[in-house]
Amino acid sequence: MRIGLIGAGRIGSFHAATLAAHPDVGELTVADTDPVRARQVATAVGGRAALSVDALFEAAPDAVVIASATAAHAALITRAARAGVPAFCEKPVALDLAGTVAALRTVRAAGGVLQIGFQRRFDAGYRAAREAVRAGRLGRLHTVRAVTSDPAPPPAAYVPQSGGLYRDCLIHDFDMLRWVTGREITEVYAAGANGGADFFRAAGDADTAAALLTLEGGLLATATATRYNGAGYDVRMELAGSDDQIGVGTGPRAPLRSVEPGAPPATAAPWPGFLDRFAPAYRAELAAFLRVVRGTDPNPCEGHEALRALLVAEACEISRREHRPVAVDEVGMRVHEDDVSGVVA
Repeated sequence: MRIGLIGAGRIGSFHAATLAAHPDVGELTVADTDPVRARQVATAVGGRAALSVDALFEAAPDAVVIASATAAHAALITRAARAGVPAFCEKPVALDLAGTVAALRTVRAAGGVLQIGFQRRFDAGYRAAREAVRAGRLGRLHTVRAVTSDPAPPPAAYVPQSGGLYRDCLIHDFDMLRWVTGREITEVYAAGANGGADFFRAAGDADTAAALLTLEGGLLATATATRYNGAGYDVRMELAGSDDQIGVGTGPRAPLRSVEPGAPPATAAPWPGFLDRFAPAYRAELAAFLRVVRGTDPNPCEGHEALRALLVAEACEISRREHRPVAVDEVGMRVHEDDVSGVVA
């Protein structure tokens, strides 16, 4: 297949290497707003660089992988759909609900293919947790605890464009809560704090956040995140049921040290970042996308999944600002598994 990659930054460079090494990819074309960077990434993996995104689409690729700046996602998704080109796009579809719905409506109207990059769905630990829950091995699931902690804050310029801690980081946990448990999140109560750099507060964001979430059937979950976890990159999920309790991300590289007598020392090699922690998952999701393009597998993460997670993030932002519980339906949109056609008050 001839694949076009849009975006040659950190994640784009990783995807370029993955795609170039895949046996189903015969030609990889890279485009970026910086043509020099596109050429460097393309050369490093044996691909070719397009002078522009227009030139990439004019070459009629079999599919595109969108790893550009977030602000460009919706327009690129729309362009791919109208051109009849299957697209994989890193989350989010857009930073706001209106932009997300508009892009998804275009994909739906065009009969297009869109896979969203929630890479944790392809992580071995999260997949094992989903299997355990769905098989009933935990008994009655009653409590879930989710954690996403970055070791250091991003550059100040990134924060105003990120969508905030709930939309940028915790949205992965919201997706995992839904995907692992098979239940929708119905209500949130969220809070945020700022004890670090002033640029978070200046952007209306928080550098640390927590949310109490109620899922269908009364299942309770907590989700926390911070930009200041100096011990390392920490992504975990704990699931407790009436019969058993399991954890994801609690392996030998988890940046968590027990202070109990006789406990092992802290890991000497904590996860430094998300690309290291989830490298196999990122490769697996692109392999899955190529199978979707070939028509051999169903889409494992369609666009409406991103919208559902974004609804929860939006509810959390409202809750944080207004200091009150917020029903996810209150955000103003209902989305059905196979329908993104309407907005319901």
